[in-house]
Amino acid sequence: MANTKYVFVTGGVSSSLGKGIIAASLAKLLQARGYRVTIQKLDPYINVDPGTLNPYEHGECYVTDDGAETDLDLGHYERFLNTSTSQANNVTTGRIYQSVIEKERRGEFLGKTVQVVPHITNEIKERIQILGKSGNYDIVITEIGGTVGDIESLPYIEAVRQLKWELGDSNALVIHLTLIPYLSAAGELKTKPTQHSVKTLMESGIKADILVCRTEHELSEDLRRKLALFCNVRQEAVIQSIDASTIYDVPNLMLEEGLDKVVLKQLVLQDEDEPNLDNWNKFLHRHKNPKDEVTIGLIGKYVELQDSYKSILEAFIHAGAENEVKVNVVSIHSEYITDTTIKKKIAHLDGILVAPGFGERGIEGKIKAVQFARENGLPFFGICLGMQMAVIEYSRNVLGLKNACSVEVDAHTSDPVIDIMEEQKNITEMGGTMRLGSWDCELVEESKVFDAYGEKIIAERHRHRYEYNNTYKEQLENAGLRTTGVNPKTGLVEIIEIPDHPWFVGVQYHPEYKSTVANPHPLFIAFVKAAVTYSKHNISAKVSQG
Repeated sequence: MANTKYVFVTGGVSSSLGKGIIAASLAKLLQARGYRVTIQKLDPYINVDPGTLNPYEHGECYVTDDGAETDLDLGHYERFLNTSTSQANNVTTGRIYQSVIEKERRGEFLGKTVQVVPHITNEIKERIQILGKSGNYDIVITEIGGTVGDIESLPYIEAVRQLKWELGDSNALVIHLTLIPYLSAAGELKTKPTQHSVKTLMESGIKADILVCRTEHELSEDLRRKLALFCNVRQEAVIQSIDASTIYDVPNLMLEEGLDKVVLKQLVLQDEDEPNLDNWNKFLHRHKNPKDEVTIGLIGKYVELQDSYKSILEAFIHAGAENEVKVNVVSIHSEYITDTTIKKKIAHLDGILVAPGFGERGIEGKIKAVQFARENGLPFFGICLGMQMAVIEYSRNVLGLKNACSVEVDAHTSDPVIDIMEEQKNITEMGGTMRLGSWDCELVEESKVFDAYGEKIIAERHRHRYEYNNTYKEQLENAGLRTTGVNPKTGLVEIIEIPDHPWFVGVQYHPEYKSTVANPHPLFIAFVKAAVTYSKHNISAKVSQG
């Protein structure tokens, strides 16, 4: 533990400034210098995990290999670092209090009055140091959710104050991310909100070691000097974080600002070797210089909020760069897909992805979209609920089972082609009770998915309560809906395909969770490639007709 260094990232002035991206970018630079780095997120809300939160409230719920339902920032950590996170990388206030109360019930506090200090703060400190004590990391970066001054985050700030004092200045530092707003009427950047934010942090007993300032305009040397003087930091520790065209630019911007050097200097770590970002920059070059473009329809129920499908959107960026094309993603609300609107909404696209989700709202629109793609040779990719909609659509319109449905939508359907998993039938609690985490899948050779993966056994992350009903498997396969991936232990159908369709694949798992900059997901690569082929065929067909 003594050798592990700790970096804490706090935020002030405003939420959504990008603490997760700054933390991930710093981690990327330190990793590129050869350090073993991980990132964790401490969330101040009282939910035990994001698993029961509405996507409109919190964005997507990210899932790790070990089955933790976590904050979407962990997706950024994995995409930047190309390393897996775990249960230990995301902690909520709900989980902290739950643990402390359980200890109190077991008598571990010997009848003492249980208080925020020391019991809650001790629990937080223990959670912060779990990853450090493992011996697997040189540096642990901890992002504190919310903004300084929030009632909810006070126990975390106090825990950081205590831990920083216990570890010493050379073993722990605090990066404070703030906003430098630009007042167009005055034509100048204003530092006062940052000054107040740093003052609030100091009132809690914490001095910021590094200031990272989000801004729309360049910070002048005079302004940096003013911030250093009034906020009690070295001038070299005033770091500009200017708005970027893509989050993947941020590591390079932080490198230019010397953020990693300042961190290593304070933590008394070597900084002789410059970060090796060659592969990262090759990806960036392909991303920014596409040779072609395709348009994919993302059909879902939560499309008003982009963060609801964050991992899918990022996976398209990775796969687009790999194919050297720009992927334009058009969000289409499944509730508004009807017989009269479907052609207008979908016919011009180069492919559709029917997204995951829960509940009956927008289901029929998704089924109509699947049918259009199947009948018109449009590349189709169904994920989780999207795969289930493909099974229902095929059962209804090819098998002729007009009442085919999922019991999630119609508990009394006569043809439950999608049924609740056996082990879920007596479960009443919602949180953390689904099939979660990484499960093996055995692929059928001579299939599109086998061609994409290039291997027979894969492992992918799940988050679902309902599944393909094997009672109908023989009927569906005989009718042309081929099963090309099965869980070897449970027999669960994981993947379906239509062999004589240009590209029609549905998967029960969530491939988007495992796509990273260094390793774009093979199914997204294959899907985007199919969309490119479809687009070129359509263009040549139009030219020949014209």
